[in-house]
Amino acid sequence: MAKATKKQALGRGLSALLKDPEKDINSAEDKNADKIVGNIVELDIVSIEVNPFQPRTNFNEETLKELASSIRELGVIQPITVRKLAFNKYQLVSGERRFRASKLIGLKTIPAYIRIANDQESLEMALVENIQRQDLDPIEIALSYQRLIDEINLTQEQMSERVGKKRSTIANYLRLLKLDPIIQTGMRDGFISMGHGRAMVNIEKQIDQLEIYEKIISNKLSVRATEQLVKNLSLPAEETSKPTSNELPKYIKKGIKEISEYFGHKIDVKVAKNGSGKITIPFHSEEDFNRIKKLVQRAK
Repeated sequence: MAKATKKQALGRGLSALLKDPEKDINSAEDKNADKIVGNIVELDIVSIEVNPFQPRTNFNEETLKELASSIRELGVIQPITVRKLAFNKYQLVSGERRFRASKLIGLKTIPAYIRIANDQESLEMALVENIQRQDLDPIEIALSYQRLIDEINLTQEQMSERVGKKRSTIANYLRLLKLDPIIQTGMRDGFISMGHGRAMVNIEKQIDQLEIYEKIISNKLSVRATEQLVKNLSLPAEETSKPTSNELPKYIKKGIKEISEYFGHKIDVKVAKNGSGKITIPFHSEEDFNRIKKLVQRAK
């Protein structure tokens, strides 16, 4: 407890130093800059503005209130990071959830690390730090990667080094931006997973993407079932409707695709010479089996 009090006192002492206009620090070369850089400083919340480069756009109110409650009890454990703009004026680089939660409970000051950087460095710091540490949804991560490409001119190889992710991982996130905006929103809201999105990125027509998206939602399809549905869509009609070497009657050919799409799996149909036959519906897990069972019960 004594250590925490000492840290807080030190932060307030540095804060007083920053409030002296005659000793204002604007660059790493200024006097006393070494006392500020790398140290925790207690800053007035009103002197901090939100970073316009912040990639996160959605803040869950419930989790924000939970964080605020934790801060009320324990204080801000991890300081935010800010960039100095002018005398007693700062811009948030990272830690917006902590910043918002602290404002929510009426804190007057907040512990912060101060960095002196230009706008491009600030943008890169915000994007890279958020990708690494924050619980961003897949679309927010993809947008962050895209901004690093567009605004910082980083290649996928350079991004791989900066964020510690494989190039293939970065490419998979970026491909999600090819999805229809409605599907992207569904992923951000948690209706579908990144796996569902990856299964649909190879579908060229957005109308086909949306058709499959609706089936995922209404039938609660698994990622594997979605992959099969996409595979069926990409197959020629005659290939989709030819599960056996025997020539099938036209009425069966016509119905196979509809049944396959309904169950989210490519079904197998066998027909005997007397016209009787058998339909086989595959499943990949207990969850998948229960999903198919519900579909059968619904169709009764």
